[in-house]
Amino acid sequence: MPKQDPTGPAFWEQRYRDQVMPWDAGRVPDLARAFIASLAPRSRVLIPGCGTAHDARAFAEAGHDVVAVDFSEAALEAARAVLGKWADCLRLGDFFTVDLGSPFDVVYERAFLCALPRHLWPRYVPRVAQVLRPGGMLAGFFFWNDSERGPPFGLKPGELEALLGATFHRTVDTAVTDSIAVFQGKERWQVWLRN
Repeated sequence: MPKQDPTGPAFWEQRYRDQVMPWDAGRVPDLARAFIASLAPRSRVLIPGCGTAHDARAFAEAGHDVVAVDFSEAALEAARAVLGKWADCLRLGDFFTVDLGSPFDVVYERAFLCALPRHLWPRYVPRVAQVLRPGGMLAGFFFWNDSERGPPFGLKPGELEALLGATFHRTVDTAVTDSIAVFQGKERWQVWLRN
């Protein structure tokens, strides 16, 4: 069997088709719900690696302008069922190359960075900065783990600050109390503002 490569759609396509999705909570965490409620009306929100899109639905139900991107068609099939009348927010494409239109107020992070092999992390920050307006927010759940194996690929102490520090500044850092098993005790809710 060839080595599985999480950098391409085939890896994720197989997992969604086989229903092997231990990262998918099937719900929106409490901290995310509070954040969604705190946003200015009609905020423009990008969700990279949206998966089944429960979070996208919560943003859309709250009246925000959502674009949810994934490069797995199987993920988007599942997302369409979750999103219902809001399914037009979905885009099939690679976050790093897809045209996303005008800048966003928020990029919502939920198990996307940790799905990326570490060698792709240096591409993540400039792309997030490119799609965010000045003063826009990178907000969501960040995963820490010392293991080199993944996905999920965990951050080590100081890595997130090293990645984001030149382009963003952190305004919120909170423990997560309703994590799913794979992230239990290893994730934090953070908000970073683009400089």
